[in-house]
Amino acid sequence: MGILALLVMGLIAGAVAKLLVPGDDPGGILITMIIGVVGAFVGGFLAQAFGFGGLSGFDFRTFVIAVIGSVVLLLIYRAVEGRGRGRGRRRRLI
Repeated sequence: MGILALLVMGLIAGAVAKLLVPGDDPGGILITMIIGVVGAFVGGFLAQAFGFGGLSGFDFRTFVIAVIGSVVLLLIYRAVEGRGRGRGRRRRLI
């Protein structure tokens, strides 16, 4: 898959991840989209490492892998960024 197609799919995967994991993001929609692009890369790498195949083209399996990677990174980002936002405010992940 070309890098441009991967970037577009990552942006879409980030938007879908935001819909699947609603809530207040510390960085806003721009950070969520960047997390989507990075999540597509990470999801493809992990899928290939576990034997599911990498990101081969713009199909349903590849999109699901990108969305799962984006959701995981979004949850990690919220956990890490949420801790450093202040003492008086406690955040729940679930």
